Amino acid sequence: MKIAFIGAGNMGGAIVKGLIVSKACKADEIFVADASEEALKNISSFSKGKIFTTTNNCEAVKQAEYIVIAVKPWLVDTVVEGIKSAINPKQTIISIAAGVELSHIADMVGKEYSLFRVLPNTAVALLAGMNFVSSLNASKEEEAVVLGLFNKLGRAITIPEKQMAAFTNVSSCGIAYALRYLRAATEGAVELGIRPDIAQEVIAQTMIGAAELILKNKTNAEHEIDKVTTPGGWTIKGLNAMEEHGFTNAVIKGIKANN
Repeated sequence: MKIAFIGAGNMGGAIVKGLIVSKACKADEIFVADASEEALKNISSFSKGKIFTTTNNCEAVKQAEYIVIAVKPWLVDTVVEGIKSAINPKQTIISIAAGVELSHIADMVGKEYSLFRVLPNTAVALLAGMNFVSSLNASKEEEAVVLGLFNKLGRAITIPEKQMAAFTNVSSCGIAYALRYLRAATEGAVELGIRPDIAQEVIAQTMIGAAELILKNKTNAEHEIDKVTTPGGWTIKGLNAMEEHGFTNAVIKGIKANN
């Protein structure tokens, strides 16, 4: 599977690294184009020079079966117009640009292209990402290939494109929300006399454990909470204190803030 990336920033670079670490692709099957020499140097260093890098977008895409557009939304039109002469309908285009609809890209390249829109998060570099996939003009076989590819970077599910904004709030933004809890819990632990570096490590591992209970037990959050909430115990007192200060309402309002 030969894949070209246009854009090697935080997200594009994370996906490239995830593909290499997961062995979903060989380094010499990846072609990366970016205007930043520093970004290309970072990618080249990671792959020990095995990934093809260039500042020329057309040079990267002409060798690929899949083309990943990993630039800021306002650059998508410029990028697509710039590569139109170098691409053909046998290639599959995958966009990770937030807010850019597949119909817009189809209007630029043509209806004969198989198009995908993927919403990843930065944890893909660690093979722990949550990825959402929508498609336009793609066959079931093509959908299976792209879904399989992003499943190697964590978890991937297909969703209707109209739900992309909602899942952005829940998952992509959710990384920051979860880390804000980590920071707050660390500060509380420091007040209890725990060193901040130890507190952060303990809380992060606790968050991993909580997530694994849900994912592996196929249960719901309240069921797992009940297991550790004994009458008159510390856990219920802590939960009630958080709710008294609006914990659940604050999370809900944060997730809905962009709607």
